[in-house]
Formats: sequence, structure tokens, C-alpha cells
Amino acid sequence: MNLMAVFSFLFFTALVAFLSWRITRNDNLDTQDGYFLGGRSLTAPIIAGSLMLTNLSTEQLVGLNGLGYKYSMNVMAWEVICGPALALMAIVYLPRYLKSGITTIPDYLEERFDKTTRQVMTVIFILSYILTYLPTVLYSGSLVLNSLFNIPELLGVTKFQALWVTVWAVGIVGSIYAIFGGLKAVAVSDSINGIGLLAGGLLIPVLGLSKLGGGSFGQGIQKLVTEHPEKLDAIGNASSPIPPSVLMTAMLFNCTFYWATNQSIIQRTLAAKDLKEGQKGVLAAGFLKLLGPLFLVVPGIIAFHMYPNLTNPDAAYPTLVQDILPRPLVGFFGAVLFGAILSSFNSALNSTVTLFSLNIYRPVFKQDATDLELVQFGKKLGTILAIISMTLAPFIIFAKDGLYGFLQQMNGFFSMPLLMIVTIGFFTKRTSGRAARIALVTYMVLYGSYMASGSSINYLHIWTVLFLVTGVVMLVASKFYPRETDYIQVDSGQVELTPWKYAKVASITVTVLTFAVYLFFSKWGIAG
Repeated sequence: MNLMAVFSFLFFTALVAFLSWRITRNDNLDTQDGYFLGGRSLTAPIIAGSLMLTNLSTEQLVGLNGLGYKYSMNVMAWEVICGPALALMAIVYLPRYLKSGITTIPDYLEERFDKTTRQVMTVIFILSYILTYLPTVLYSGSLVLNSLFNIPELLGVTKFQALWVTVWAVGIVGSIYAIFGGLKAVAVSDSINGIGLLAGGLLIPVLGLSKLGGGSFGQGIQKLVTEHPEKLDAIGNASSPIPPSVLMTAMLFNCTFYWATNQSIIQRTLAAKDLKEGQKGVLAAGFLKLLGPLFLVVPGIIAFHMYPNLTNPDAAYPTLVQDILPRPLVGFFGAVLFGAILSSFNSALNSTVTLFSLNIYRPVFKQDATDLELVQFGKKLGTILAIISMTLAPFIIFAKDGLYGFLQQMNGFFSMPLLMIVTIGFFTKRTSGRAARIALVTYMVLYGSYMASGSSINYLHIWTVLFLVTGVVMLVASKFYPRETDYIQVDSGQVELTPWKYAKVASITVTVLTFAVYLFFSKWGIAG
């Protein structure tokens, strides 16, 4: 690692920190909305940039490219199906959230159902972030940084020891953003880093194809298309990791859960200045997601052509980056990746603190807590949670099913029932909190039984079936345990609710483009 790489890494990292501080230095972080929702002041560019970078982190760069190396473009569904999901968020979910003026998804669950449902889902969210998501982000980021800067050799330690060092370095810096800067500092730094990640991410397949083609970008594309064209087929078949039958069922359900009900993602949309800005930001992210396969799956397939004998698919992306990236750009790209890791980590940490502070600490332990006391408690809690996550992260190296598969299967314990509960709550008036909890427990027992059984049935098929089962159980249970009165949503008056006049047109366009991307990466397109 040369001095130029070190300098450029430190310079870009420090620049993002300085700009984030400069933009947010006058914000009031002593109030609930100021600390947890950025004062409800976020505009479309900040929302779109923050959504993208919170989502696009190294668990995807490493995990999805690893799946692309092992399988094919089929795994791009984790990205591309997000376009229609974001359209649903903009048109169906966001207007209702902003109308209620909520800070967290459990806030809505209490308003629509009851306090118990709110607290149950809060605990599930918090456990999922602490035990799976936060450690996974730190682990995947450390893998890339260790490979990019050759940390084990630099420090003279083993790979596992280097993993601990990098995990704690990233975790400490990310915690400073989340704990002391609040949501707006997180969102602003996300947007700045997002520009660098998009540029750096797209540079990797360009350089990779040039290397694959012996110095010719065109020859690289020729090899990619003519040698193993089956790797470019995104639709696949019944034996593919993502069978065609689940693209518009389990995959759409999962993406909608992620973009419309996952607290760490939607918190920046809840902080929108008004509905118009929120919808523009969400739909802009939807269009950007269509570019995802170019830097989240294609590099893995390039690595398959260049290094066909890797024993660990998750090593595909770090190996490619280390091989093709010019030394002067190593520091810049390392800083961009560092920012991406920070983004996902500090966003999830901020959301975890928000959930615990507003949904457990205040209502259960100190109902008369002032906003300032709530913020102070949140900072202390964030420190504790960060330490727990940094301690757990290195042990993910022992996960059997690969990084991304591990994360998705764990999310499956709560993603499908939460989405169904929220959606049924929108469109019915008498479904009750008791019915929601019965449906949740039913789902978790059935899904847990499937996981324990070691069944060879693709878990995405199980998600589809259990998603529908959850809805049926909830509706039937509500016949026996109905809500006492009809639910009628009241406008909280927190934000202006005039929709963006092009929201529906943009939603239809991003959905049509999604099908066009699938047609391109198919036997009727370049995989034919």
C-alpha cells in the first residue's frame, strides 16, 4: 500500500466528515424530531442519495457479486425488483406514513392496532439489527478493506485478527456519525459518499472488462457474452437460486418489505420536508436501482471468467478490485467503500436507537422523559449497541451459506409478516392487534420449523406461501377478535401532503423499465 493510497483515503474520508459537519452544524439535535428525523427537513436529492447508500453497502458488493460468481445474473432480482417496490412505497405507503406523522413503523402499528403490537415489533426489529444486520455490514466491509489495503500483511497479523481490527475501526467511526450527529448528519454523509460509490462502483466493471479483454473493453464484452452466456441469464429456471415463479411474488414482497417497512431504510423518507419531496426522492432511488446489476452482479461474473477456481465466492469482488484497480485509485475507492460501510452501519444504528428510545424507553421506563433526556439516553444506548455489534461481527466468517444468503434468510423471520400486517392495516378497518400477533406467531413458528428441518425447498417459495398464510390467519382471527371500533386515519398535520404530480407516471415508468432490464438479460437478449 503506497503513501498516495493512504493520503487519498484519509483526504476523501476527512472531506466527507467536514462537509457533513459544515452542513449540519447549526441543526438543533436536542429535540426528538431534530435528532431522530433531521427536523423533518430532508429534500429529494438527500433522500434519494441516503436511500441508495444506506442500501448499497459492502454486504451487497461482496455478497451479491459472490452469488453472481457462483450462479448467474439471476441474483440481480435482489436489486432490480426494488424498482416496482419503490413505486409502491411512493404511491401506497409513504402518503399514509406522512399523514400519520410517525417517527417509526411501530408508531404506526400502535396507532392502527395497539401498544402491545408496537412493542412486539420493536423488539423484533432491534434484535434483527443487533444480531444480524449491524454485524453483517461490519464484517463484509472489513473483508473488502482488508483485501484492498492488505491489512494482515501491513500489520503483521492473521486474517482473523485483521478482521477484528478493521471491524472496530469502522464501527467506532460509524458510531460517531450516528450517535453524535443524528439522522441528518447520517443522510448528508450518505449523499456525498453516494456520488463516489456510484462512480467507483461503475468503474470496476469497466476496468474488469478491459482486463478480461486483454486491454480491450470491447473484447471483454465479447468474451462475457460468448463464453458461458448462461451466466448472463437473469430469468433462470426452476432450479435457479431465484426461480422465475417468485420474481413477482416472494421477491416483490421482500423488496416491498425492505423499501416500505424496514425502519433503517424508511426513516429518511419519514423525515421528508413534504410528500412531494419524499415521493421524488423515493422514485429517483427506484430509477437508480436499475443500474445496480452493473456493479453488484456483473463484476462477480467477470471474476468468474478471470478466477474460475476461487473456493470462497465472497472473495470474488475483493479479488477483482485488488487485481484491476490502479494504485492511485485504491485510496479513493477505499474511502468510498468506507463511506458505504459507515452509511449502512450508522443508519441501522440510528434506527435501532430511535426504535428503542421512542418505543420502549419512553413508554415503558420513563413516560415523562423530555426530548433532551431521550436524546441523551439514545446516545448512551447507541454506544452500547455499537460495542455489541462490533464484538459479534467477526464471527460471521463461520456462516455456512454465504454472506448475503445468511442475511436474507435471517430477515425472513419477520419481513413477510410485518409487510402483511402493515398492508392489511391500510385497507381494513376492524382487523385487530391481537389478530396481528396471532398471525405473526403463526408465521414465525412455521418458518422456524422450515429452517430447522433442513428442507431442500427454496426458502423463497416458503416466503410466498407463508406471506399468504399470514394474511389469511390475520383476517380469520379478526373475525373472532375484531377491533372494537373502526380505524379512521387522522391527518397529524406534520407535513404538507400534496403529492408530486408526476408520481404515478414515474412509478409506471420504473416498473416498465424493470421488465426491459429483464428482457435484456435473458435468452431473448444478450444471454441468447
